[in-house]
Amino acid sequence: MKRSVLTRYRVMAYVTAVMLLVLCTCMVFKYGFDTGEGLTLVVSQIHGVLYIIYLVFAFDLGSKAKWPMGKLLWVLISGTIPTAAFFVERKVVQEIEPLVADGSPVTAKV
Repeated sequence: MKRSVLTRYRVMAYVTAVMLLVLCTCMVFKYGFDTGEGLTLVVSQIHGVLYIIYLVFAFDLGSKAKWPMGKLLWVLISGTIPTAAFFVERKVVQEIEPLVADGSPVTAKV
């Protein structure tokens, strides 16, 4: 497996997790203090688009790592639970790091 697959997943996991925390903060201001409705709408839409990108990259990583369906679903859903993506990303990296190609050229078998 190429390192770029893991790197794409890691970047999107962090970006999605941070945007979800920002969205939660906006929701507190919207419903708790009755302010920031427009900002909440914008942040929620941005998070939604980034979450879709996260889903694609996480599914790509999971299919290349041959994860069982339960593990893949947990990784996909972690982008919707505040702070979960940080912890799940760390465990995924520990598991996938040994599978990442060392960068040496691959020779074709004839």
